[in-house]
Amino acid sequence: RGFVAVAIDGRYHGERGARGEGGLPAYQAAILRAWRTGSEHPFLYDAVWDVMRLIDYLETRSDVDRQRIGMTGISKGGRETYLAAAVDPRIAVAVPMIGVQSFGWALDHGAWDSRAWTLREALTAAAADAGGSVDAGFMRKFYDRVAPGLRDRFDGPAMLPLIAPRPLLVINGDSDPRTPVGGVRQCMAAAEKAYRAQGAADRVRLHLQPDAGHQVTAA
Repeated sequence: RGFVAVAIDGRYHGERGARGEGGLPAYQAAILRAWRTGSEHPFLYDAVWDVMRLIDYLETRSDVDRQRIGMTGISKGGRETYLAAAVDPRIAVAVPMIGVQSFGWALDHGAWDSRAWTLREALTAAAADAGGSVDAGFMRKFYDRVAPGLRDRFDGPAMLPLIAPRPLLVINGDSDPRTPVGGVRQCMAAAEKAYRAQGAADRVRLHLQPDAGHQVTAA
């Protein structure tokens, strides 16, 4: 079909999955280690770095048009898609699926568990370290340690506008507990404002799938 397609294993996933520590899966163990040491950022940021290095490689290939590199991802990959596109203008088009969200909105509107469940094992151990339980207050501290800036200056409403005026298609379910629709709309409002300011309002679109949870449907 005329495409060169490439997919990578995220750190601690697939063939990059190492054995965990303390009985935890590798990804959970890495996140707990980040909480304890601050020495790496396995939750989203390191994967974005890897994507940028992948693009370095793609640019060396004669069969790749460096002006037409696009990126898509699902869930965790969707978050990494909009973060990577925001910081790397070489991504010419971005299609994040069931990933766009506002961590800050979720924390402020009683939906702090919207993503916490995917980190449950690491969170439980981290909360035990802190001598407390997992709640909105702890989640703020956790995000600030593991992924600094994720709930404010690097949150969805701050990142999506940076993709303008490159084409951006956001796909989410209207009933997705992992990406609460209120936060999605906040992100899109910020993005649409930036696209309008650059005369590119027709290059940003939200496809909100009706009656869909955390899933990418055939439609």
